[in-house]
Amino acid sequence: MAKKRDRRLAPGSNRSKEIVEPSTEQDQLDNSSSDRRLIIIFVIFFIVSPAISVLVYRIIYSPRPIPMDSFVFQGGPVKADVNYQEILTVLPRVVLEAFPAEFLTKKKQRNKAINLIVTECKDMGYDGIVLESWSRWAAYGILHDPTMRNLALQFIKQLGHALHSESSAKNDKQWLQLVYVIGPPHSEKLQKHDFGLEDLQSLSNAVDGFSLMTYDFSSPQKPGPNAPLKWIRFTLQLLLGTTGNSAQSLAHKIFLGINFYGNDFVVAGGMGGRAIIGRDYLSLLEKHKPVLQWEKNSAEHLFFYSDDNNIKHAVFYPSLLSISMRLREARAWGCGISVWEIGQGLDYFYDLL
Repeated sequence: MAKKRDRRLAPGSNRSKEIVEPSTEQDQLDNSSSDRRLIIIFVIFFIVSPAISVLVYRIIYSPRPIPMDSFVFQGGPVKADVNYQEILTVLPRVVLEAFPAEFLTKKKQRNKAINLIVTECKDMGYDGIVLESWSRWAAYGILHDPTMRNLALQFIKQLGHALHSESSAKNDKQWLQLVYVIGPPHSEKLQKHDFGLEDLQSLSNAVDGFSLMTYDFSSPQKPGPNAPLKWIRFTLQLLLGTTGNSAQSLAHKIFLGINFYGNDFVVAGGMGGRAIIGRDYLSLLEKHKPVLQWEKNSAEHLFFYSDDNNIKHAVFYPSLLSISMRLREARAWGCGISVWEIGQGLDYFYDLL
């Protein structure tokens, strides 16, 4: 199963600012536009410190036709007939790094943190936040304790209700939103510290969406695919249960994680690896002119090359086919998606969204 780690590329690439909206022409890999589900794209830029970033997501799905006179200005040409309705919702990403045993057991600290977050959203005109805390609480070992786990869940609920009591500055009919980051399981069965079905049901009324980090399956110690499709399907089954389960009604709140970055692993002559983005991938293709291979079990493309020191590498990087299959899986479950991150992929990736 997936290793617990944080090897994702640090946000900050200027490419995310240069992305132009994809054309409205339907991609050949997309069988039908009629079954489009709610697709949410997270665009993350770190600000102030590595603990906080601005997260922007765009709602692609539109239930009714867009007027032909719709326009979006993109710092240059004007594009007509835009195929989405509302433009951008901005949520800062907040990571709780306080010692949880002290933070969660003290009511004053919990209330202070909640008030600070709500006030910041109102003052800055944010539309809510994306909260990341579960993985850190698990690292501290508090989620094995039923009392501490309950306090953790209660804090998330309290924060969600506090945000929902305030309206967005841009739309007084929309409350401030809470998106919560959750990780995949690290074994074939859910462990005590894993976020599971009961947690999802417990938080469903307080949380607007759950960003599921279904990437970083492999590591330099165990090179392999970034996010095997079978593993993604297994993770969703653990979280949502089987067909007919009551949790299936919550699938629309799950944002399936899709990586737009890849990995370059050393597979012979040593150990190591690094995350790569689009420009790195293109540079490797140009320099080594490798043969792309399709790995059926993981549903990912890869290629091999030898570097200047004759050390063999394996490169796993997303392709139109691999992304299309994961979008299809998200639609089948009724999930949205979360992308890590806009600007790290190849330009034509956006034609699929």
